Amino acid sequence: MSGKHYKGPEVSCCIKYFIFGFNIIFWLLGIAFLGVGLWAWSEKFSVFLGVIFFLELTAGILAFVFKDWIRDQLNFFINNNIRAYRDDIDLQNLIDFTQEYWKCCGAHGADDWNLNIYFNCTDGNTSRERCGVPFSCCTKDPSEDVINTQCGYDVRLKEILEQQNYINTKGCVGQFEKWLQDHLTVVAGIFIGIALLQIFGICLAQNLVSDIEAVRASW
Repeated sequence: MSGKHYKGPEVSCCIKYFIFGFNIIFWLLGIAFLGVGLWAWSEKFSVFLGVIFFLELTAGILAFVFKDWIRDQLNFFINNNIRAYRDDIDLQNLIDFTQEYWKCCGAHGADDWNLNIYFNCTDGNTSRERCGVPFSCCTKDPSEDVINTQCGYDVRLKEILEQQNYINTKGCVGQFEKWLQDHLTVVAGIFIGIALLQIFGICLAQNLVSDIEAVRASW
């Protein structure tokens, strides 16, 4: 066999390397996505990407058409987590992060914390946090280095206008909608970029499959 060279179809090295790089990008998007992607690589890679692209496109259209339903679901999700705020440390951290990041309190306002047995204002509530809110609702003082976890105590016993001196009174649902409107171009650009990457990956995968089939046919 020495001196003889294979002249039949060959799998393009460039396409293989592009496919490899493309999969690295998607691996960074999540470990769960990687597990499914490995199956897709060995079975039907291009078909799988096409399904994902279609689902994302469908999700985008549904998000626009059913934006009111999505708002209701977000409201339901936040209020449910408020009820379980002291019962689950993960939910507690999630709510605190949300309220600090969006500078908000509750789904639609601070009074949503009446849903929690520790923070509600009922006469039978003996909790020290009665008629209060979590510290994540509080407005931050730049001069304070240490978080005052008691800053929300009794704050809802004050008048609404006075509460604004201590806490963020806007609801998280409204703040999220405002953020989404302010950053609509960026969010749309990200989704379009991901979609283009997936289309590119579908094309590369199809070329790779064609090259492999051509090599097999020449055997």
